[in-house]
Amino acid sequence: MDWDAIILGAGAAGMMAAIEAGRRGRRVLVIDHAKAPGEKIRISGGGRCNFTNLGIAPDRFLSQNPRFALSALKRFTQWDFIARMDAAGIAWHEKTLGQLFCDGPATQVVDMLLRDMERAGVTLWLGCALGEVQRSGAGFTVETARGLQSARAVVVATGGKSIPKMGATGYGYRVAESFGLPLVETRPALVPLTFAEQELAWMRPLAGVALPGRVACGRQGFDEAMLFTHRGLSGPAVLQISSYWREGEAIHLDLLPGRDVAAELRAARGKVALRTVLARWLPERLARHLEEAAGVTQTMAELPAAVLDRLAEGLRDWRLVPVGSEGYRTAEVTLGGVDTRALDGRTMAARDVPGLYFVGEVVDVTGWLGGYNFQWAWSSGWAAGQAI
Repeated sequence: MDWDAIILGAGAAGMMAAIEAGRRGRRVLVIDHAKAPGEKIRISGGGRCNFTNLGIAPDRFLSQNPRFALSALKRFTQWDFIARMDAAGIAWHEKTLGQLFCDGPATQVVDMLLRDMERAGVTLWLGCALGEVQRSGAGFTVETARGLQSARAVVVATGGKSIPKMGATGYGYRVAESFGLPLVETRPALVPLTFAEQELAWMRPLAGVALPGRVACGRQGFDEAMLFTHRGLSGPAVLQISSYWREGEAIHLDLLPGRDVAAELRAARGKVALRTVLARWLPERLARHLEEAAGVTQTMAELPAAVLDRLAEGLRDWRLVPVGSEGYRTAEVTLGGVDTRALDGRTMAARDVPGLYFVGEVVDVTGWLGGYNFQWAWSSGWAAGQAI
C-alpha cells in the first residue's frame, strides 16, 4: 500500500482526521480538488469562523438517528477544540447563544490545522481531481489526477452539496452508493426561504428590514433575528427553521415574542395612529406596512377591542407558507447523507466495508446554526482518526 490512509477532502473533518491519524504514526495523504484547504472555515461567521458552541447537545442535531452523533461528540468535545485554539494562541469570544468566534480572521483556524497536519507528517495534495474508489485486496485504490493511489483505509470527508460555487459536489454520496451504503435523501438546510409572487409583492418593500422574533414550524421554534429579503425571509431564526420545514407546511412568525400584545394595544389608546404604536416595538417601515396591510385608518381610540385583538393575534402568529428555499447555492449545510445505520458511531467506519470511513457533512448528521456543524466535523474527524 502507498499509504495507511487516504482522506478525501481537506475541509474541517478531513483535516481533523488526518491530524489524529498522523499523530498515531499513520502515513496519511489528504486529497482535495479545491485549490485551497478549509474554504468553508475561511468564509464562516463572516470571516471570523463560528468554530463551535458551548451548548453542544444531541437534540441540536438532526438525523434519522439523532443519538448517533453522541459518541463522537462526547469523546471530542467543544472544550477539547477550545483547548487547541488556546494552545495555538488564537483569541476568541462568545456571542449570543453560546456561539464562539475568532477575534481575528478565520484563516487562523485553517493555518492551525495545516501546521498540525505538517507536524503530524501528513501529505496534502490540492487541486487534484478524484475519480473512483475501489476495493483492492485488503485495502482500496483511489483514482486521482496524479495517478492511482492505494491505501489500507479511506476516509470520505468531501462534505455535502451546499455552496457549489466553492466546489461542493455529491462525490461523497456516489462513493457511498458504489459500496452499497444507503443514503438518506438530501436537501438544503440552514437556507433562506422563498415565497410565491403574491406574497413577495408585499414583502419586497420590506427587503432589508430585520427584527428579533420567533419563527416556528410544527413543534420546533427559534427565538432569533429574522430578515425580509427580495426573495422572502432569511436571518438566523429562518435559517434554523428551514432544517425542519417541508414543502406545503406553514411557518409561524411571532413578531413580538414574550409580550402581551393585545393588552398593550388596548392600553395604547389616544389620538395616535396604529403605526406610531407599533413603531415603539418594531422597525418603522414594518410598522407602516402592517398598518396598511390591516387597512386601518382610524386612530387607536377609534379602534374596537375586537379589531385590536385581531391585530394582536396577527402579530403573535403570522402564518406564511413558503414555496421553497434558495437551494444549495446559499445553504450553509446539507441535510441527510450517508445513513447512520450503515456506520459505527464510535469509529465512523462503514459496518460492512472494513477500512472505509465517512465523516462530517457527508453523513446524515446536521447541526443547528451557530457552530454545531463545525463541532460535528471536529468530533467525527477525530473519531475516525483514532480508529485508522
